[in-house]
Amino acid sequence: MLTKILVTLLVIAGALFYIRKPARAAKAEKTADVGKQILFRYVIYGLIAFSLLGSSGYWYWNWQDGNQIVDVTIVSPNIASSEVYQVRKRDITNNMLTTVDGISIRLSNQERVIIAKSKKQ
Repeated sequence: MLTKILVTLLVIAGALFYIRKPARAAKAEKTADVGKQILFRYVIYGLIAFSLLGSSGYWYWNWQDGNQIVDVTIVSPNIASSEVYQVRKRDITNNMLTTVDGISIRLSNQERVIIAKSKKQ
């Protein structure tokens, strides 16, 4: 909580410093300075575009990986039986999973879960 207050005060102090700073006098710009500004602007736009492209690529890869269907085998030591279900990767949590058919399965601490790639898709 103290950190939030300090950061807020720092932002307010920075804003006050920026507002109170006197405006610069207009001066004639050199052609070389204008060229550097344009080049700097293109570099910044390129970095922003690269960042957006990388973020969207990672988001798509994560979405595609989460939609992958895997075979989940649940082995119960109490009954000495095993069941195989098809589940999307994103629907597997610590103690519960939801099958492709919409069945929610809660897992106990004693059950063993084996996850393998699905042979049919």
